[in-house]
Amino acid sequence: MDMPDKWRFMQEGTSDPGFPRHFDGKRFCNPDASQAGGLLDALRWKLTSRPSPSPGFISDVEPSVPPRRVEGSGLRTTLVNHSTVLLQQRGSNILTDPIWSERASPLSWIGPRRRRQPGVSWEDLPSIDAVLISHNHYDHLDLPTLRRLAARGDSTFIVPAGGARLLRSENIGPAHEVDWGESVSMAGSTAGFTIHCVPALHFSSRGIYDRNTTLWCGYVIEYRERLVYFAGDTAFGRHFAQIRERFGSPDLALLPIGAYEPRWFMSPIHMAPEEAVRAHEILAAKISIAIHHGTFQLADEGLDTPKKRIGECAPGESFLVLNNGQFADIP
Repeated sequence: MDMPDKWRFMQEGTSDPGFPRHFDGKRFCNPDASQAGGLLDALRWKLTSRPSPSPGFISDVEPSVPPRRVEGSGLRTTLVNHSTVLLQQRGSNILTDPIWSERASPLSWIGPRRRRQPGVSWEDLPSIDAVLISHNHYDHLDLPTLRRLAARGDSTFIVPAGGARLLRSENIGPAHEVDWGESVSMAGSTAGFTIHCVPALHFSSRGIYDRNTTLWCGYVIEYRERLVYFAGDTAFGRHFAQIRERFGSPDLALLPIGAYEPRWFMSPIHMAPEEAVRAHEILAAKISIAIHHGTFQLADEGLDTPKKRIGECAPGESFLVLNNGQFADIP
């Protein structure tokens, strides 16, 4: 199938008053919820941390080669790694929080290093129509990967409020900002979809002085045939019920399950596997797929502990845990 002749990008509406206020004019916050710990909390965690041992590198990834485009009415969902998911429906390819770098860090010689390879090689990645960025942490907004995507010239980049300035400074674009409750539509000659920005419970920063100066979010992708919810990076909270009430139950939910220990530090920003299952049930998602696990060890639990725990508590076959490179066809 040929790429659509032209995508038309349309931004719709203003921030939805139905979602709680989350900006005081200078910084964003988690409304009516716990805030992320500060520098002293982070130091306490690092000084008392007892991370579970994990292999330095695991060579068990079997890469897959996605089609350039898909036909029919199905949705092909490929876990690349971490929170990077390739969503392919007829006429459209969407990529979430893409990272192909060796480290999730501003520096090439220090910071969390990948323990598994991406499940799709860069050379096999098809053209991407829309790139969804949930927030500006280095494991979700990876500038080297975004520069490579921008150089291909195919993609529109969607970022939460305040995030476009960084991308534009790196000549990454076109970049469009959205706030909670705002929507953007992309209409092409053969396909179209609408992207809705929805709440998450997290925080933002890429340095010492920019904490919470940009927003964090999830996205609901509204296709003609189905709804897909990409939660981004989030703690457990009542926003899952708000999203279901606003949009209905998703056909597919991408829910984070990793980087949750110790709970006293991580619970305001990351879900434990059991909480991800609760979110799946609240959303009444037909299928959920686990993200944010298995590639970078960002917290104290072992690299594959989230996968084991979700396997113990997930309800039947409606919550899938894919390996890097595996895909699921959503009918």
